[in-house]
Amino acid sequence: MLVRLMASLMMLALLSCAEASAQVHADYKKESFNYSEWTKGKFSEVVTVTNANKFIFLSGTGAEREGDGEILFRDDFMAQCTYAYSKIKKALQAQGATMNDVVRTVTYTTDVRFFRDALKCRADAFGNAPIPASTFLVVSQLAWPFMTIEIDVTAALGK
Repeated sequence: MLVRLMASLMMLALLSCAEASAQVHADYKKESFNYSEWTKGKFSEVVTVTNANKFIFLSGTGAEREGDGEILFRDDFMAQCTYAYSKIKKALQAQGATMNDVVRTVTYTTDVRFFRDALKCRADAFGNAPIPASTFLVVSQLAWPFMTIEIDVTAALGK
């Protein structure tokens, strides 16, 4: 009993320290939380979704040209990243969503030196929308030669 009480008190303390941003539509609610100071502005540590009507799962998106799949901007990481996010925005729009509806991203790159550029590119893509829960991974190779970034996206819409 004492352990449960202590756990509840600790959770209340964490929640009171957390910076949260929320998107609310009727009984749908999306909230982003940051419990650690260093994470604020970089990514959300936790995103909660209550009463979602639709979840959207985008496959890994990179700089594959939409017509034929050729990899564009072979020697330009930022151009590949910007192009990938433009495709993500287009796919979300086709589903009635925006970057504001994104709850999670997973970013894969082929070189850790792209980390800061990937953060800048993501911040530019999200603009004023809250940065979602995010994971950044470095892999030896992506699906196609010359790809330097691939981004998985999950979004949620209210009823």
